[in-house]
Amino acid sequence: MRSLLRAVLCVLLLTAGTLPAQAAQAAQPPQEPPAAGAEAWTPPLSTRGRYIVDANGNRFRLRSGNWDGAQGSWNGSGDRDDPATHHSGQNANGIPLGLDRVPLPALLADFRALGLNSIRLPFSNEMLRTPTPVPDAAVAANPSLRGRTPLQVYDAVVAALTGAGFAVILNNHTVTTRWCCGLDGNERWNSGRSTAQWADDWVFLTRRYRDNPHVVGADLYNEVRRDVWDDPNWGLGDNHDWHAAAQEAADRILTEANPNLLIVVEGINWFGLPVDGFPHGRPTLTPVRTLSHTLVVSNKLVYSAHFYGYTGPRHSGATGIGETHDARYQDMTAAELEQTLYDQAFFVSAETGAHFTAPVWISEFGIGADEGGAAPRTWFDRLTGHLARTDADYAYWPLVGWSTTAQGAPGGDTWALLRYDTAGRRSGVLDPGDWRTARWSGLLTAPGRTGPVAAGTSWYQLTTDHRDHSASLLTRAGGDWDSGARKAVCPDGARLAGLAHTGGRGLCTDSGLRAPSGGHTVVRDERYVSAGGDWATGYTKFQCPAGQFVIGYSLRGERVSAALCAPARTDLPAGGRTLWFDRGDNRPAGGPGADFATGRYKGQCLPTEYAAGVAFTTRVASRPSPAALLCRPLPGPDVLR
Repeated sequence: MRSLLRAVLCVLLLTAGTLPAQAAQAAQPPQEPPAAGAEAWTPPLSTRGRYIVDANGNRFRLRSGNWDGAQGSWNGSGDRDDPATHHSGQNANGIPLGLDRVPLPALLADFRALGLNSIRLPFSNEMLRTPTPVPDAAVAANPSLRGRTPLQVYDAVVAALTGAGFAVILNNHTVTTRWCCGLDGNERWNSGRSTAQWADDWVFLTRRYRDNPHVVGADLYNEVRRDVWDDPNWGLGDNHDWHAAAQEAADRILTEANPNLLIVVEGINWFGLPVDGFPHGRPTLTPVRTLSHTLVVSNKLVYSAHFYGYTGPRHSGATGIGETHDARYQDMTAAELEQTLYDQAFFVSAETGAHFTAPVWISEFGIGADEGGAAPRTWFDRLTGHLARTDADYAYWPLVGWSTTAQGAPGGDTWALLRYDTAGRRSGVLDPGDWRTARWSGLLTAPGRTGPVAAGTSWYQLTTDHRDHSASLLTRAGGDWDSGARKAVCPDGARLAGLAHTGGRGLCTDSGLRAPSGGHTVVRDERYVSAGGDWATGYTKFQCPAGQFVIGYSLRGERVSAALCAPARTDLPAGGRTLWFDRGDNRPAGGPGADFATGRYKGQCLPTEYAAGVAFTTRVASRPSPAALLCRPLPGPDVLR
């Protein structure tokens, strides 16, 4: 968000529960059928490689706007009832902006005129449990909303949006209802609460809308960043581990609330002290290359990133105190900006056939209608051009704002695409005089992929770095299959393709092999190794029974504890080969799936093979971790079809 770290910078330099929802609020909110004339698409949405697709497999490009307000507009000091203490002088009263001055149908018509098909709808956790109705003045243009709590107003907005045919992505923007994003108590998902409580709120809200199929996604948390003392991280396993927290919340949403939702995970927005000579920066999605997410429901993961010209990969966006000599995005040449965007985010969608391949949604970018500087305007031209050339999914920030000056002149929140004065008169990119109109129109009309998207090969990373990683609903339903061990299981419909010699990571890929009856076999000894079939002499071999293939594994410390095998729906060829990887990498040419265990030796069966066993040794001076795989040929493609 635009105020990124402005408040936190000065302070940093100087300092170097379960949701109690009322019965009325817990009721399922109303919904309306989609309006005629809306863009044709069929929910639910899912992903195929780098693309989001609808239920018919057709590309659905997110052309979105951020309709903010429900996350809070108060700047954190002064009288909350005084608009001067709110961002851009706009008191949102904890609900989406504009409801005081424009009827909902008119707002939605303007959204459609902008060319949008989807809305990112921020909220705060405080909003979910605020019992006081909003002031009548806050919904003056929509009198039917009088007497409702902020959550009930949010319900009505969701119903209106989805009834008009828009896809809605819920966005947990803040913990408390106040403006983001500095040192404001909203730095992390678990600021002032536990990760479990945060996930509880997500389960509550996604259950609330699960009967509305046009609510298509959950954007887990906005701009995770440093607080006064601590940085967030990606994979350290502690209370600040954003990767692990996102995995936990995502799996709970998909298993306890709604398996049809897209799960949106934003990268880390900021770490470190913004002082020259001190470590600091904006990792965004760079850690995804080595540690991605494998969710319990496949093809639901979307990664996201935010880009504003006044910030940079190592620039906080501050001016004066807290400003470093690092480049802002708007300071870069066209080539530098393109490479930086790729390195920070776009590699995730551009590099297909990797465990991290997913759609990338640029869920915030924007600039002011009153911006006259050459560098910011050039940056906006370059960014919108890049979004168009890369056929990216995007969401402008913000969609709606107040106009506080003469009609047609920038005023109030000049960044908003649509501004409305107290009489409901509109100004912005749909009206004359806004320099951004041509750039916005160019982005909307740029050619991009449409129609059916063929399903390709998917790859999934498993990690047991700090906890179990069971991505299989079928296996979860069977309970703990190796109590006390660290366990990893491929998603349903996938098979184990590779293992790391140390570190506990694995790689899965699509198979279509598993029998629909489910079930599995836990292998802890050599009982299924046939006489004369010693494929790893001197090593302990955990081999699947005939007709089964490896879908998971468990470890006790470094030592292999068990192999998990699943029955196939067809006969599986025997024979095969031993693939050793205890003294070096042993992977197919090109490394399909990408590097799933950076810095570790790895073994991986060919794409035309399945893993039927794991071998290891407990010899003195040897590591008891995976050392070899038994790779056997897959059935022919006609059988797997």
